[in-house]
Parts: sequence; C-alpha cells; structure tokens
Amino acid sequence: MYVRKFPIEHLDPIALLGQNDANVRQIERELPVRITLREGTITVSGDEDAVKPASAALSELVLLAERGKTIEEADVATALGQVRREDGDARNGHGRLVEAYDGAPGYNFERKVVRAKTPTQALYLKALEQHDVVFGIGPAGTGKTYLAVAAAVAALKAKQVERIILVRPAVEAGESLGFLPGDMQEKVDPYLRPMYDALADLMSYDKMRRFLEMGVIEIAPLAFMRGRTLHNAYIILDEAQNTTVRQMKMFLTRMGQGSRAVITGDLTQIDLKQPDQSGLVRIQAILGPVPGVQFVYFHQEDVVRHRLVRDIIHAFDIYHARVENKIDDGVGASLDPLQSKLEQEAVREARQVHSPLLPDEREIEGPAA
Repeated sequence: MYVRKFPIEHLDPIALLGQNDANVRQIERELPVRITLREGTITVSGDEDAVKPASAALSELVLLAERGKTIEEADVATALGQVRREDGDARNGHGRLVEAYDGAPGYNFERKVVRAKTPTQALYLKALEQHDVVFGIGPAGTGKTYLAVAAAVAALKAKQVERIILVRPAVEAGESLGFLPGDMQEKVDPYLRPMYDALADLMSYDKMRRFLEMGVIEIAPLAFMRGRTLHNAYIILDEAQNTTVRQMKMFLTRMGQGSRAVITGDLTQIDLKQPDQSGLVRIQAILGPVPGVQFVYFHQEDVVRHRLVRDIIHAFDIYHARVENKIDDGVGASLDPLQSKLEQEAVREARQVHSPLLPDEREIEGPAA
C-alpha cells in the first residue's frame, strides 16, 4: 500500500473537493485509489502506479485552490489528462493550471458574468485579448463560440470596436432546408440561430434588437462577406470547418483597420462533400508560421456542457482508434501539440475494448502499447 498526504487546513474543503466530495469521486473513478479527508489532511492510498498520478493531479488542484479558484469538474479532468499525458509523472508543483488561469480576463454583463471554466478557456481568452486573429479549434461544448461572442460584446462595450459581425457558412448538416417557405433571410436564419442565442445570453432582448436594427451587430451567412472591407469590427466566423480554403481566404481578407477576427470550428464535424478540402484543416499549415496569428486547441476535458458530452466524445475517439488506428481529428496535419499523445492514449485504451464491431469495420492490429 502506497500513501501520500496533503495538508489542507488553510483551504475551504468544499472549494477544493466539491459538493459531496464530487471532485474526489471523479479522481477515484479515473484511477484505482482511495482518497479520504481527516483532520485537515487529504490521504491518497493505493498502488504506487495509481497514487503517483492521482497525487500529481491533486497537487495541481491544491495550487489552484490556494489562488482562490473554486475547483470545477473540468479542472479535475484537465489535471488528470495532463498527468496521464506525462505518463504518470508525479513531480509536484508544476503549477501549469495556475499559470493558465493567471491573467485571464473576465467579463461582466448585465445578464451574467463570464469567466474561464477550464485552463484552455483561460488561454483562449488571453489570446483573444492579445492577438488580432485567433483560431479556436476543438470539440462541441468547449465554449469556443460563446467566449468569442462574449469577448466581442465586451470590446464593443469598451468602445474598442464599433461593430460586431457574426458569420457562419450555410452548409447543410446532412439535411435539406431548401424546401422551407420564406425569403432568403428566413431560410438562412436556422443556420445563424446559435449566434442569436449567444447574444441573448449576454444582453437584454431590447438592446440586442436595437443593435441589430442599427447594424451595430450583424449576423450573416459567409457568402454575404465577399467584396466587403470591415474596419473597427470584431468579426467571428463560426463552424469554420465547413468553409473551403478560398472561402477562408476571402473571410480573412475582409479585415480592415482596427479589426479583429476569430475563427472557430470542430474538425470532427465537417459537413463538406470533400472533407479534406476544409479550409479549417488546411489553414493550419498556411497560417501556422504567420506571426500574430494564434491557434488555440480545445480537447474533451474542456467540455463545459453535461458531463456525458465529454464521455461521448471520448467514446467516439476510442471507436475511431479501434477502426482507424487514430482519433477522429478530421483530416490533414494539425498544429495541436497534444495530437500525437492524444492518439497514442486513445489507441492504448482501444486495445482494451472487446465490444463487437460491425462486419465492415476493422479492429486495429498489433501488440498492446
């Protein structure tokens, strides 16, 4: 039996451990350890191979709590993922999660306060403040678009920009809407609805309607951007995985003086007939070397929707690792520094799964990693 202890008398136990010790239970679900709290000391016990990574993750969370952060489920998932990708390295005091949160901006709106809920979200918010062109790439539910809209509304409120332009490509996700009645605007509105939802969560309906009527906020299909030059504007392109390279070039060259551009998308949800022609896939190689352009990559632990969304994304990664020997990251090379480790991790887990595959699917071959 291997044991590690952490004194936490100086901390609010609920802020660290969560309601009903939810954060502790989350670690215990991931690793075969037992965690107890007695007389202001957390004790982690079990086999050494499990206690060391659990202790390393817990150390990161203690450092966060010491900075006044209330530990959330996503923080625990990130800490565990970080340790797992370091092959269980149990060196304490890295403080990488603390470093990620340090200096991250937050926004106060009339309807709510917006703060980073995961370290990657914190890095993303800092990138939105510091760079004129930012790409947010990752799975659904990680807050890519919502945080971009929040940053845009905050910039408008602070008079850093004069307009907000919210753009989406009108690409059908496996279903046809062309038969619907109405004029062109009514036909494309379903594609743009997530933009309206994000705005409505940050400002009153009357203010949003007034800004839309005045043209201070504009929501439009990507095709409407051609030929325009947008000065002093905060421009957000959502669902960018459904653009072509030419469309991506057209969008990025709309930027005028004093403008910022944010491009968000999920490479696993490309609805184009030729996925390898996605502009979001190819733009990484094109703009990767360009100074001032920042790429931020989100992962399954950054999902801030229902916990099952994160588990569902992980299950799909394991499935694709079984069938294709890699996770479903779209097509083409990625600048994501974690991509290789994520694929290796998924393949290792896939080798331990014994559920049946369909006849037209093939299971990965080779010895267990």
